[in-house]
Amino acid sequence: MSSRYDVCIIGAGLVGLSVGRALAEAYPGISQVILEKEDDVATHQSGHNSGVVHSGLYYRPGSLKARLCVEGRLELARFCEEQGVPFRQAGKLVIATKPSEIEALEELHRRGAKNGLTGLRRLDSTEIKELEPAAAGVAALHVPEAGVVDFPMMARALAAGLRATGAEVLTGRRVEAISFGSGGVRIRTADQEIRASVAVNCAGLHTDRVAAMAGVVSDIQIVPFRGEYYTLTDEAAGLVKSLIYPVPDPRFPFLGVHFTRRIDDTVEVGPNAVLALGREHYRGSRPDWSDVREVLGWRGFRKLASRQLWAGSSEFIRSRSKTMYSRSARSLLPAVRRHHLITGGAGVRAQAVASDGRLVDEFVIEEAGPTVHVLNAPSPGATSSLAIGRHIAGLVSRHLTG
Repeated sequence: MSSRYDVCIIGAGLVGLSVGRALAEAYPGISQVILEKEDDVATHQSGHNSGVVHSGLYYRPGSLKARLCVEGRLELARFCEEQGVPFRQAGKLVIATKPSEIEALEELHRRGAKNGLTGLRRLDSTEIKELEPAAAGVAALHVPEAGVVDFPMMARALAAGLRATGAEVLTGRRVEAISFGSGGVRIRTADQEIRASVAVNCAGLHTDRVAAMAGVVSDIQIVPFRGEYYTLTDEAAGLVKSLIYPVPDPRFPFLGVHFTRRIDDTVEVGPNAVLALGREHYRGSRPDWSDVREVLGWRGFRKLASRQLWAGSSEFIRSRSKTMYSRSARSLLPAVRRHHLITGGAGVRAQAVASDGRLVDEFVIEEAGPTVHVLNAPSPGATSSLAIGRHIAGLVSRHLTG
């Protein structure tokens, strides 16, 4: 069976669905199909996170990531209000726990101001207690524009809106091959061939593999990192009012173990970041050793591992020790003890690694003929998703208008 569309989007996470939404708004009546290999939307990165809406604090001013995060956050708030998706602008504290972190905290303040954030405020140790009485540190930055949201519900609202425009959101459709012919792209699943003028690859954890099907030769490859969460007991949950973060290590694109009062008012601790034994290796799932062999065979990962052996080993040990995990959490919240941590969920982050061993921190979106590939959309990808969708729709429009 063969079907013809203007656009085929691969992947029904937040980014893929946002691309579809942006195209439907820009081109009323456009024919679209979104293919998702799982049985529901937002099954992986979009549904396995703490629901934090990032403000745009961390990112290099002028970068694509900074611009799309700030734009995406504002658009997300409007979308959630219109669609009745739970969203709360809770604000957060980024806390320096030792004097050596103050310079990095000041740099975050400068970046945030340049990125257009409002209400940023430096706090001393006494002022920290006014916002988060149980937290401790030598200084902090209050970021009022951070928040929390129900991302899976947001994805379902996006999918429903797309279907209302006539777009097809097809689940259980794994892409097996991509080829090119007259008039555009052919995408083959197990039981169907899709023909489209343009295809957009938003496959997340598998985006490099889908790009390879389309003949894209890239210098980066996805390496899966697993983030493991704990939940605070009811007894300890009252220690956290909103969001509490450490000053991040500038060597890594991860934000460190932090506290999040989620949209349902449970308090999550984490995540850490360890190499996942498979691109979909969640808690309770089996390792995928073919994925592991692929990672170990990637020269970029080997270079990364040789430079960061100590940091990686420390993260692995902490992932196996609740005592060490609670010790890390206690640097921000001294009252937390091991028995306050209940094993929670886990997410897998699609981290692009370059062949020189560099962790790619910027959004990477590449065009190749009548295809567009989102090769890297790490945090704040969910926050930025609506803005990313509009950005990609602009690229796609060139193929639709000739």
